Amino acid sequence: MLARRASAFARSFATVVDNAGVKVAAIDNGQPTTAVTFLVKAGSRYEPKPGVAHTLKNFAFKSTAKRSALGTVRESELYGGILSASLSREYLALTSEFLRGDESFFVDVMSSFLTSGKFQRHEFQEYVLPVVEAESTAASQNPATHALELAHSLAFRSGLGSSLFASPHSHVSLDDVKEFAARAFSKGNIAVLGTGIDSAALTQLVEKALAGASVGNVAAESKPSTYFGGETRVESHGGPETVFIGFGAAGPADPALAILSAHLSPQPSVKWSQGLSPISAAIPQGTSVQPVLIPYSDATLFGLLVQGSSAEGVKEAAKVATKALKESTGLKGDALKTAVAKAKFAAASSLDGRDGILGALSTKVFANSDASIEATLASIDKVDAAAFSKSVAAITKAKPTFVAIGSVQGLPFADEVGL
Repeated sequence: MLARRASAFARSFATVVDNAGVKVAAIDNGQPTTAVTFLVKAGSRYEPKPGVAHTLKNFAFKSTAKRSALGTVRESELYGGILSASLSREYLALTSEFLRGDESFFVDVMSSFLTSGKFQRHEFQEYVLPVVEAESTAASQNPATHALELAHSLAFRSGLGSSLFASPHSHVSLDDVKEFAARAFSKGNIAVLGTGIDSAALTQLVEKALAGASVGNVAAESKPSTYFGGETRVESHGGPETVFIGFGAAGPADPALAILSAHLSPQPSVKWSQGLSPISAAIPQGTSVQPVLIPYSDATLFGLLVQGSSAEGVKEAAKVATKALKESTGLKGDALKTAVAKAKFAAASSLDGRDGILGALSTKVFANSDASIEATLASIDKVDAAAFSKSVAAITKAKPTFVAIGSVQGLPFADEVGL
């Protein structure tokens, strides 16, 4: 059943079209609304100075040669649409969601930022910087977000190790933002993804929107990722005690890690049940363990985020999680089949929402790889017990990435949880 549905999804997804250097792909399942995302290689791994990518993200939908920031707000609300911008370590995503038939206006709104953004000083000082500061403060006060930021820094150092958030000491200038935008907003760095819209129609709109625009052809550059690992501890109060236990690897994403994540996840299939995870039954009450799997174009970070109300509980839960992770190398038989099925379902169900589609397709569109869910499910199915054991053993032999945030006197060190 899942294979048939995946096949239908694959057929409905259009082949990626390279339109004068800009990659365009769309899927139309007949939904009443449309969403279009301009994906730009302007994530934090490409920034020349810390905080520039975060600042550029908050310049989205400000004044352009075609309309002011207020004009963009008013016109978008007249159409009943929603505009949003998000930043990952690899991409800046500009997204619009709207009713079918309004695609011409919203594609124009997003493309005008890429082609004729004004980057005015008063908007930089009055609107952009306060939001940058507020987002950075909120991230630093969220233990889970802070732990993942520190984990990336330890795991990859530069490139993917660059923070998504500007620090109070980054001192980003308006000229820094303009220079980064001029280099990043190149046709070779842009892909356009659509849902609820015909691929041919979207291609035509993108071609018109970028025709004659002063968009260059400078490819975004970043050094190939290398995994390092390390350990850090941060004293913090007001949030849950937090430990992140992680491992990373350079190269393409390994489907075995999706199976490992599914196997370790304490999330039960039946509400209020305990589930069959080797972690769920053993961790102390009041603690939680969440698998983290973040694939990138040339590396992957895998880990377990452990949180709880007490340092003692988190320490015990971290020991349980580490033991379960190491023992996973022997997974086989029905246990492996269960994990494979859960991994396939997670991959397929992620495409039920637009965010999942964007996450699944972003890297594949730029890499010209097979973007269908059918290919993803097939890669998971190919992992047998020997391949799974080899992949898990390889990643856990590397130097771990260990982050502790909270009452550091009570939280464990890496060697105290079995690493």
